[in-house]
Amino acid sequence: MATAEISELRVPPQNLDAEHSILGAVLLENDSLAKTLELLSEEDFYRGAHRIIYRAMVEISERHEVVDQITLTNHLKSKSELEQVGGATYLAELVQIVPSASNIRHHCKIVREKALLRGLIKTATTVVSQGYEEVGQTEDLLEYAEREIFQLAQGRLGRSFVRLNEIVQESVEIVDRLYSRQEKITGIPTGFADLDDLTAGLQSSDLIIIAGRPSMGSWLSYGLGSANENLPTFISMVSRGTGRPNCQPLYDRLWGSGFLPSQHQGVQFRSGEDHVLYLNNPDGIDPETRRQMLDGIAELNATRFKDVGDPEIQTRIAQYEMAYRMQTSVPDLTNVSDESQETLDLYGPDAKVPGTHAANCLLARRLAERGVRFIQIYHRGWDHHGGLPGRHPKLAKEVDQGSAALVMDLKRRGMLDDTLVIWGGEFGRTVYRQGGNENSYGRDHHPRCFSLWMAGGGVRGGMSYGETDEWGYNIIDRDRYGVHVHDLNATILHLMGLDHEKLSYRYQGLDYRLTGVEPHKPVKDILL
Repeated sequence: MATAEISELRVPPQNLDAEHSILGAVLLENDSLAKTLELLSEEDFYRGAHRIIYRAMVEISERHEVVDQITLTNHLKSKSELEQVGGATYLAELVQIVPSASNIRHHCKIVREKALLRGLIKTATTVVSQGYEEVGQTEDLLEYAEREIFQLAQGRLGRSFVRLNEIVQESVEIVDRLYSRQEKITGIPTGFADLDDLTAGLQSSDLIIIAGRPSMGSWLSYGLGSANENLPTFISMVSRGTGRPNCQPLYDRLWGSGFLPSQHQGVQFRSGEDHVLYLNNPDGIDPETRRQMLDGIAELNATRFKDVGDPEIQTRIAQYEMAYRMQTSVPDLTNVSDESQETLDLYGPDAKVPGTHAANCLLARRLAERGVRFIQIYHRGWDHHGGLPGRHPKLAKEVDQGSAALVMDLKRRGMLDDTLVIWGGEFGRTVYRQGGNENSYGRDHHPRCFSLWMAGGGVRGGMSYGETDEWGYNIIDRDRYGVHVHDLNATILHLMGLDHEKLSYRYQGLDYRLTGVEPHKPVKDILL
């Protein structure tokens, strides 16, 4: 009896100074909170006020807000807990107590050890009390003691488990829908059945990165080779427009060579003073010095190639030489002063404004004249989910005259028969409006049908192929007139004199093709 009275008067193990230091460190340095979460929980604090303050800090952090004296005070006040913890004055004292947050891990371990001791005392006290009182079965008491001590030991090694649906709630909801409704697609369908089967559509939490495969221009460079040793085989240009260019970024991978040798990647022509970056000699370097430098680098690369046999070394040598020759060929190419006024008028007033669609169309014709195999012009800013009536007419006007002029210019020069011109977008759009009202609205993405036009290069003129229903929603007679993207690619390769089933490249043990492994074929009905 005397022993029991003495134990009741003892103060449980605790270290209030360490608790003060932890809370003050978090207020001094927000990153410290993450360190504490690895080691502590709210229940580890001895003082009730400290448990409330720590819980509030975690709640503020979970809202992705900064934990400081002001946000903490406001949060506690909103929950009517500010006076319970000692008021704003006590929160200010916490900051003043701690000179630095550098020792926070050590302080967390102290608080955690004290909490473990309190847990052991609580468990042991319960076991002693029930043992004296002989309540229940002995086996039950042993099981209780074993379970409680085991949980304390596990807690010493790490925090208790967190339910999966608490940290990946959206993903669990998707799984639940798939299970309960037996749905195949819970997100946005991509239009590719096999991909949808694997992903259940694109989910709101997904980060989709599409890269690694060669672009079409790279495949044609690989298949056809170069027709002009002074210019790249594949050139890409990005036009300036009045749409939403910042909301529709373009990346180098769109004209990248993927697993093909890098000599087949597209070279971007820019609208600035330097049409190709890093092409000009630095100040103080004359052509003779540059030639000597390239010869020296070529010798070093050749020696390295003998040692390791990496084909990319040969590509690097070839690209250095190409860049040297382009120092002469590019200025001649981009100087349009030799164009007649009639030609400039054909392309319109923007033909003399570098970076516009018209100027790039004129440059595309000059590139085609010089034997460049594949020329790609991007005109971005069409992704309008709102404000379409006011924006699209401007965009259409920007691409109208230049596109038409390119076809007419090629035809009158006798080049259209062996030059294929393709005009298309990234995908279809809905015929119904998205949001807004009759004066301002958008169009959503629509993968079911999509239109483009082609001219020259062996394509029949004056015809259309395929049609949609009266709502412009689905293709009529899809089995007969539906054109898969691989069928389109097979058609383009056919027009370029290449068999899409024979144009392949071995990579990581597989023979890759632009048109994939499933059976596809050119659309013969549109060919001459």
